[in-house]
Parts: sequence; structure tokens; C-alpha cells
Amino acid sequence: MTDLNEHGGFGLDSGHVGVQRYSHALMGTYGTPMRMLERGEGSYVWDADGNRYLDLLGGIAVNALGHGHPAWVKALTEQAGTLAHVSNFFATAPQVALAERLLTLAHAPSGSRVFFSNSGAEANEAAFKMTRKTGKGTVIALEGGFHGRTMGALAMTHKPAIREQFEPMPGGVVFIPANDAEALQAAVAEAGDDLAGLIMEPIQGEAGIQPLTHEFLAEARALATRHDALLIFDEVQTGVARTGAWFAHQLHGIQPDVMTLAKGLGGGFPIGAVVAFGERAGTLLGKGEHGTTFGGNPMGAATALATLQAIEDESLIANAKAVGEHIRGRALEIPGVLEVRGEGLLLGIGLAAPHSAAIAAAAVDAGFIVNPPSPDTVRLVPALTLTTAEADSFLDWFASYVAANPLTDGEQ
Repeated sequence: MTDLNEHGGFGLDSGHVGVQRYSHALMGTYGTPMRMLERGEGSYVWDADGNRYLDLLGGIAVNALGHGHPAWVKALTEQAGTLAHVSNFFATAPQVALAERLLTLAHAPSGSRVFFSNSGAEANEAAFKMTRKTGKGTVIALEGGFHGRTMGALAMTHKPAIREQFEPMPGGVVFIPANDAEALQAAVAEAGDDLAGLIMEPIQGEAGIQPLTHEFLAEARALATRHDALLIFDEVQTGVARTGAWFAHQLHGIQPDVMTLAKGLGGGFPIGAVVAFGERAGTLLGKGEHGTTFGGNPMGAATALATLQAIEDESLIANAKAVGEHIRGRALEIPGVLEVRGEGLLLGIGLAAPHSAAIAAAAVDAGFIVNPPSPDTVRLVPALTLTTAEADSFLDWFASYVAANPLTDGEQ
């Protein structure tokens, strides 16, 4: 048996030993871990060797309140002391309260309903099944879109490298370029009366933080309405105050028929959700037509409620806007940074050359955790509690790194 160490973690002699044990014990689906992390506090994490890192990845937009937030820990521990899990043959107060809170925050009309899952992929699986329940078969998805790795979610995910080895996919999905209104119109016309739904991320995360334009989203809304199809916004990464609004579609004033959530919703506890807007969408899935053992369990619901309340109490939507704009302004002053895409604290720093992987590797060695979702983009999705001073510590390092390693097309 592995003993607990002084921090309450499962003791390892060193991070190097931990990574070796990881490689022997876990399937190699994620490659070799960069570090063996042991604990966290706020926007910082420490590895098994005691090194500190500013976490600007936030578990890929999951740790909305950072690490060890007192309100989140209190909600988790108090709920664990009463009910940790019950089956969906029973209801619990946190589950109902969370559904009601999400409907309120989403400004969902009468008749709207929520389904809880464990992850974003599962939420998108449910949304895919909802399109089937319309009685029609064609779903339009976007090139560059990412909706998960389970088979239904993967069917709506464009990236060939993660799709092809698992084909055949569930059928009926058509891909078009993002922000191409003419392609969208043509695909809708081709589908005709068979159009069941359109699925898109308001800002494509895994594609390198690529925002959809207001005009494209508005056209999608209009076409979905005209053809009695479901407009599905995948807000797994963009939702829960990440973009400086509760949900990214609210920045555009465009309401979907279905919205999927996960990542930041539980503030670190696994929970996903499907919000169905209005009576029609809210009743597409009936008794026995979908389900999950753990979805909406009391601990997930309690931590999600605590996360939403802390975001409100601590004005973290305003903080996401302010700190995000500060990062944008300072990053654009760095030579070789062409643009900063995204909103709030969902940011992609666009580089003049494909050096994001080298920057991410150098950053972690220097004590900063960032992510290269594409060769020319550095992704920042930190805790919504990130301060300007914390952001500046990374930006100061980044500027010095670029001064020593200019962002040109040459080798680094």
C-alpha cells in the first residue's frame, strides 16, 4: 500500500519515479505526463519535487475557482457527509437547485429542462440523441469543431486523426468550414427536410481559440428556425463565466435550442449538463430514452452550485473580462504576437511562427503551465480568480523568452 505523505497525498519518492510508475500502470492515451503534480492553492500547483507553477491551463478550463477554494471545499465535504450518491430513482435537493439555477442563468423560457451527465462528451452524446428524436437524420457540424471522443460526440468532431481509426462513425453528420455562411446555406439546402440540427462551439477551443462571428451564429439561428432544426451550442469550454458572460452565446444575444456544459461547471468535480430551451427541446428525451448512473449526483451538484455562487459573490465575470483584456493588451506588445483571439479568460495568443510547443515546454520549465492547441497558438484558460499580477508574471517571462528566441520561421 502507498502511504500518505505530509500533504495528504499518496507519497512517491520523486516526480521522476511517479512518472515512471504512471507509464507502467496507466494506458498510454495521453503520452508522458509533463510533471507529477501533488497539490494546489489558488492559481498555483506544486509538483512532487516541490516546484511551484502558475497554472494558466486550469485543468483545461475546469478549475474555475482555482485549487482549494474554501467555498468549493466546504460544499464538497459537507455534501460528502450527508449524501455522496443516490441513483436516479430518487431526487436530491442539490440536483433540483442546480437545474433551476442553470435555467435562470441561461434565461431559458418556460418549459425548458436540464439533463445532467458526467462530462462534456456525454452531454454532447445526449444532444446528438436529441437530434435523432426529431425524426430527421442530418446534423451539420464545423471543421475545427471538437465535441468529445465517445462515438456519437466523435461523429460530430471533425479532426480526422482522432476519427479515422474508429470508423465507421454514426452517420448523418456533414462538415462545413467555420464562419462560411455560403457553405452553411448550401449544406442546409442540401439537407432539406432532413435537417435535424446544427452543432457548433461559439469559440472553437481545440482548434486554437477560433471565435465564430456574430453574423455566422445569427445565420445558423435563422436557418435552424426556418427548417425546424435544433441549434446546439457546445459551451463545454466557453460556458460558466469563462468568456466574461455566463455563457458565450449571451455575448451575441443569440439563444440556442440546446446548450451543452461541463468543464468549469463543477469547478473541478466531474459534471456535465444539457440545457434544453423551451417545451419542444425539453421533452425530446423521455422516460427510459437516456440516462446515466452518476449524472447529477449530490456531490457534483453541490460543487457546481458552490462554483456558480462563488463566481457571483466574487464578481469573477468582471474579473475574467478585466484580466483577459489586460493579458490581451500586454501580449500584443510582444514582438511576433500577431493577435489574441477569444474572450474573457479563454484566450489564444496567435504567433507569427509555429513555435507554441517549444514555448509551452520552456514555460513549464520556468514555472508556468500553458497549452499549445495548434502550432501557432498558445492557449490560456486559467482560473477565473487569476489576478493581474499573476498574469504579469507570465507575460514578463514570455516577453523575455521571445526576446531571446524571436518568433520567426527559423528553427528554435
